[in-house]
Amino acid sequence: MSTSSDLRGTHKPASPTAPHGVPGWLVALLAVASGMTVANLYYAQPLLSSLSGVFHISTATAGSLITLTQVGYVIGMLFLVPLGDRLEKRNLITVLLTVTTLALVAAGLATSFPVLLIASLVSGATSVVAQVLVPFAAGLAPDHARGRIVGRVMSGLLTGILLSRTVSSLVSDVAGWRVVFLGSAALMALLAVALRAAMPRHAPTTTLPYHHVLRSTFRLVRTHPALLRRGLYQAAMFGAFSAFWTTVSFVLTGPRFHYSSIGVGVFALVGAAGAAVAPFAGHWADRGLVRPMTGLAFVVAALAFALAGFGGHSVIAIGLAAILIDMAVQTTLILGQHTVYQLDPAARARLNSAFIAMFFVGGAIGSQLGSVVYHSGGWTGLTILGAVLPLAALLYWTTERKHRAAAAEPATASR
Repeated sequence: MSTSSDLRGTHKPASPTAPHGVPGWLVALLAVASGMTVANLYYAQPLLSSLSGVFHISTATAGSLITLTQVGYVIGMLFLVPLGDRLEKRNLITVLLTVTTLALVAAGLATSFPVLLIASLVSGATSVVAQVLVPFAAGLAPDHARGRIVGRVMSGLLTGILLSRTVSSLVSDVAGWRVVFLGSAALMALLAVALRAAMPRHAPTTTLPYHHVLRSTFRLVRTHPALLRRGLYQAAMFGAFSAFWTTVSFVLTGPRFHYSSIGVGVFALVGAAGAAVAPFAGHWADRGLVRPMTGLAFVVAALAFALAGFGGHSVIAIGLAAILIDMAVQTTLILGQHTVYQLDPAARARLNSAFIAMFFVGGAIGSQLGSVVYHSGGWTGLTILGAVLPLAALLYWTTERKHRAAAAEPATASR
């Protein structure tokens, strides 16, 4: 019978955290770095119409670029992020950012769509640097402030997701789509240098061989029911989020609104206001409000899609829906990470790997399914799909107390 110490190995994590907490400048750097790296997954979203013309492909085929980038991210989550428990984190981050830089250069120089797909798959896989940095920040934070520190770093990550579309639209309109990828490559190179200089060394938390680390990552899903539950919650929410943002550019550039690529970028900037909820979500987590705020977030997301559907002829209604969707998704994400990080402090990278991989699978499915539903059922069909996903999560959420009670009964009997 294996114990948790068998999974972790014999090394204990180093404790670089100062007694008074984490320096504010380091939290800010980790937040910016998380946002800059995860933005690589979304730069292509507002470029789909342009790319379909450049490479002479359909819009549905162009949409596969987003799906494949997210598939790459899932691969990175499963096979690269667990190394955050096995290797010294600064070295791991340096290597990942170097590969990301090269992949983005290849994407910017691509002369065919298959080359762009392969480069995006690789850059997606190595952009998991953000998911090495978030558990790193959680490890630095004292217990009483962990939710707030993670919330601040996540606010940077989520802002990067949302602003990426605006930056991509503006840069591509001024300098062309290739500069979007080449510019990000330059930023990744600078980021690699900055993080290596600023981050404290953080000793590995396990000495297990790599294949055992991977096996233990999958075992954590069976060992901790809360990990699976929060992963499924977030898969539903991120699926709805991805379906919305993958298709809304088609609505805005279509005959109803006639937006330019800059207009789409400005709209995405409005949606970025939802990132403001991240620090509040961290406070709610620290105050023990994880369950009620999770349920509320599901309700808000479903109502936001209803607003987007009924107000589909008003860009103001769609914009308000975008803000509410982003706020709901970010709230459940931060509450979920707060729950997951408490399960095993020495396995945070592996726990985060499993958690993020599960919900990015939901995101990849949401992107692809959203494109299919939009082209067959229009905006109305898309908003129905978007509302159904958080409502399904809400139904699952209602069983949470029953499962906790069932899990507690054997423990009570054994006393």
